[in-house]
Amino acid sequence: MNDAWAARPPLDRDGADRALAHLRDEKERISTALLDLEGHQGYQLLDGAALDGRTRRVQAEVRARMAEIWALFDHYGRTLGEAERLRARHSRPDRAQLAELTRLLAGPSVELPAEEVPLERRTLLAGPSGEKLTLQAVVARMTPLYEDVAKTVAALDAVWSALLSRLAEVEEEQRAAAGLLASLGGTDPDLERLTAELEAVAAIVRGDPLALAKGGRADTGRLDVLRTALADVRRGLEEARRLRDGFADRIAGIATVLDALRGAEAEARRARDEVLAKIASPVLPDLPDMSATLADRLAAVGRPLGGTPAARAGGWNDLADRVADLERAMTAALDQARRDAEVIRGLLDRREELRGRLEAYRAKAARLGGAEDAELAAIYERARELLWTSPCDLREATVTLSGYQQAITSRAKGAQR
Repeated sequence: MNDAWAARPPLDRDGADRALAHLRDEKERISTALLDLEGHQGYQLLDGAALDGRTRRVQAEVRARMAEIWALFDHYGRTLGEAERLRARHSRPDRAQLAELTRLLAGPSVELPAEEVPLERRTLLAGPSGEKLTLQAVVARMTPLYEDVAKTVAALDAVWSALLSRLAEVEEEQRAAAGLLASLGGTDPDLERLTAELEAVAAIVRGDPLALAKGGRADTGRLDVLRTALADVRRGLEEARRLRDGFADRIAGIATVLDALRGAEAEARRARDEVLAKIASPVLPDLPDMSATLADRLAAVGRPLGGTPAARAGGWNDLADRVADLERAMTAALDQARRDAEVIRGLLDRREELRGRLEAYRAKAARLGGAEDAELAAIYERARELLWTSPCDLREATVTLSGYQQAITSRAKGAQR
């Protein structure tokens, strides 16, 4: 290569000046690109962080490549500087000086020490002088290194930024829940567990974000699950705070529902007693005394221990769960008691319905001229006896009334022939 360059015609003065101007501009653009890369958020995060695992290996690779790029750039700059100084000393360079400028600007003038030659480019018989490159070849060697670093940094920054953004949201959710718990007193095992899980995931996000990447993209699944769970805890604690702030009104509201439950249960029992007296062999729902059990639970949650309800184990957040459970149980019991009373009353309503239908059929029979029909009169009297006798056999009364209706219908068809 040296012989080939020795035989090459040297640049003339204008050619040398144009080459110098081009290389100065190239050097400036390379410097700007490298400084921009080192100023990139992803590079700053990667360069300054204490990392682990896969991300630490990437960090080491990036640092090694950047060190190689800067070393090449330093050699590039030194050689270009030497050419600039040579040109500055000679306003009208002679042939020998132009030949040297040509060697510096276009020839293999950049000499890399042996230790700076990449292993894959070394040979068994490489001498102590290392490797000689042209300025163009130095740029060609820096370019893929730069592109690889830039691509790696951009990909890592995308993953890391997404994870850190989601982590900030989850940590804010945790702080909100922790602040609520601190104001309420007591403990929350779910919050303690989720906080410990969050700390573990946060350590991975900050120390080895690539461990939470799939297909080159951030996998926020664990953070999303934590955020949902923490939001549930926070909502529960907010409910506890609302309970604390309106405890007396909340308990009074439950007491009102309890009074309504007692009334509904009493109504169901009165209806049951009436049905037992007036209806034969009725099938009735069980009537548990839920109001007594729920009254005991209300007394337990409304009775302060240690001066205030929050002094009980678990604090307001535990009490909020118990009050909410009691409200649900009280409402369910009231609904059930009302349904039971409606079912029981339905048997009496059924008897009244059958009575009404019997009189309607009797009027129909009279319109059809059956007032003097002995058979119809006998069926009517049997049905009336069943429906106006206590206890009333609703099943037999229904069958008899159906027979009365069929008999009337049969006579109406016969009269039409």
